[in-house]
Amino acid sequence: MIETQERPIERVGVVGAGTMGAGIAQVMATAGIAVTLVDQTEAFVEKGIASIAAGLDRLVSKGRFDAAERDAILARIGTSTRTADLAGVDLTIEVVPERFEIKRDVLQAIADAVGPDAILASNTSSISITALAALVERPERVIGMHFFNPVPVLALVEVIRGLQTDDATVARTMALAARIGKTPVEVADAPGFVANRLLLPMINEAVFALSEGVASATDIDTVMKLGAAHPMGPLALADLIGLDVCLGIMEVLQAQFGDDKYRPAPLLRKMVAAGRLGRKSGRGFHEYTSATTTERGPT
Repeated sequence: MIETQERPIERVGVVGAGTMGAGIAQVMATAGIAVTLVDQTEAFVEKGIASIAAGLDRLVSKGRFDAAERDAILARIGTSTRTADLAGVDLTIEVVPERFEIKRDVLQAIADAVGPDAILASNTSSISITALAALVERPERVIGMHFFNPVPVLALVEVIRGLQTDDATVARTMALAARIGKTPVEVADAPGFVANRLLLPMINEAVFALSEGVASATDIDTVMKLGAAHPMGPLALADLIGLDVCLGIMEVLQAQFGDDKYRPAPLLRKMVAAGRLGRKSGRGFHEYTSATTTERGPT
């Protein structure tokens, strides 16, 4: 698929400058696309830009490109704390916390700021695109783009078609994902889509096994790494994703399917209540220090 000549995607807005938003802004700018990176405060935006710069510096040190190319990529990323500055973009992608109320409010603010033909994308791992699209005018332009962490490394993008999403929006979004070096896979708007519908119940079952004393966290991870050829164990992966994010996705799956097989493990709830959220808090099912090597996994 190729982008239509009438409406090429040359300017992208990214709302949310956290780990995922910064990664998305980086891959867009690396592909030659102008980016406006927006967050609530200057401090959040500056932290996102610093993360991008650090990632690019690592690539320069590995010889992937030179300092001039790094500077050109950074120059393509503008920043703002106002959604009004998204006026004129061809596509926006919100990358805010995985709560329907937050995404609803942000998406509506974006829709008010951009033109009527701009695509409204959501980087959601479980929330219904159909429900989000119903909140804005021209819902046919709303689509899901589920990136995976770390965004500059992992190739997959789940492109989620809502009930209202039209063919042109899907085609342009698929083409954009390919342009930035990703492999887009179109999926229907179903709870958890594909990746998290399969992945999160496995993680949840690993938490049940841990709570029942079947094996230690380290041994559960070792079993899946050596016995199932997974690059990392399910509990280490939960720590990387964030236990609060895992809990939120399981709650969505349970609510939308109405099936108790998606019931979050009580231990998962306890860990979140205790603030043991994984790598980002320094402790989850495993303990971490600043020197811990970051492993790869989806969000």
